[in-house]
Parts: sequence; structure tokens; C-alpha cells
Amino acid sequence: MSQPPTPAQAWSALVEGNGRFVRGEMAHPSQDVDRRAEVSESQSPFAVIFGCSDSRAAAEIIFDRGLGDLFVVRTAGHVVDTTVVGSIEYGVGVLGAPLVLVLGHDSCGAVAATAAAFTTGVMPSGFVRAIVDRVIPSIIGMQGEATRDGRALIVEHDQLGREHVRHTVEMLLAYSSLLRDAVQSGRCAVIGAEYTLAAGLAHKIVVMGDIGQDAPLRDVTVG
Repeated sequence: MSQPPTPAQAWSALVEGNGRFVRGEMAHPSQDVDRRAEVSESQSPFAVIFGCSDSRAAAEIIFDRGLGDLFVVRTAGHVVDTTVVGSIEYGVGVLGAPLVLVLGHDSCGAVAATAAAFTTGVMPSGFVRAIVDRVIPSIIGMQGEATRDGRALIVEHDQLGREHVRHTVEMLLAYSSLLRDAVQSGRCAVIGAEYTLAAGLAHKIVVMGDIGQDAPLRDVTVG
């Protein structure tokens, strides 16, 4: 596969693949024996996907891609730590991917657990608490709109999830000078998106950088 030279082409490739997935017309590219041999010694993924570990949100399936196409980093609730930032920097700085996509989803268990902890004051046990600790700043950022009434927070659960995606994008750019420089130079873009489990659609929430939103999808060639 030829690596798309621009963030716009990378985003359009993801949009096209997600469209095939939503319509049930998957092409399953880059998944045959020849492709396996082609990428056995090197990789040139056209996008870094940082998403939730949720079993229903597998990036290669959602975007109808295959071996060597996507550099995927996943944690529960797409929470950020230093190894996550380092992995994303590797995808952009070493492998040359022109796009980073932060992929959240509706009905996220990590967001629900954090909302419950925020309203009740009861934290989960074990190391699950570390996940909640890293989602809480996103919810605190909405405390002017949120309420400590548990029922109201359940109604606003998806809104909290979208805010968590926005906050994650902001954190990545705040932590990583490599990402900031790549976005400012136009070599890379960072997008926050939400995946809807039932519909299968991934849609943009926030865009940092130029993804050529007016570029026609039919002009995109990814291999």
C-alpha cells in the first residue's frame, strides 16, 4: 500500500472504509497471503488509531482495513499515560503516519464508571481505579453543566463521552511536542471521533490540523 502523503488522504481513506463497514460491503483489503508477506519486514501505516479496548470497537474492522494499514493503540476508556504518548509518537515520528485518530464510542463503560464515581464518591477497587482516575478530569471539565444528580448524568452520558474524546486530544497535544510540531507544520492532523456501536458509524468531534474536508473522496488512493 502506498502511504497517503497528506492527513486529508488518510482521513478520507478511513471515511471510505467506515462507509463500507456501515453498508455491510467490506472489501477486507490487505488481508491476504501476499499482503502478509509484503509487510513482514517493514510497515508504513497511514494512520495511528488510539481507541478504547472495548471488544466492540476494533479499528481494523470498523474502518475495513488490514495488515500494515493502521498503527493501533488501545486502553480502556482511551486513557493516556506516557507509554501511550510514546507509542503514538512512534507511529507519527518513526513510521511517518500523517494522521492520529482518537476513537471513543457511545456506551463506554469507563465513562459510565467515572460518572458513577463522580456522583457517588465511591471508587472502583483494584487497578480499575487507575482508569477512572484518568477519565475524571474530562468530567470535571464539564462540572458547570453536569449535576450531582445521578439520573441527570445518565442522560448526559454520551455528552460526557464526547467531552472525554475532546479532552484526550487536548492532552496528547499538550504532552507531545512532536505531535504539536507535526500538526503545526501540516504534516499530521489529530482528530477526535466517536463510534456509535449500533450504527457502526464513526463521526468527527474535533479536528486539530488540516484534513482537507472539502476534498472529494473519489480522488483518494490508498493502494
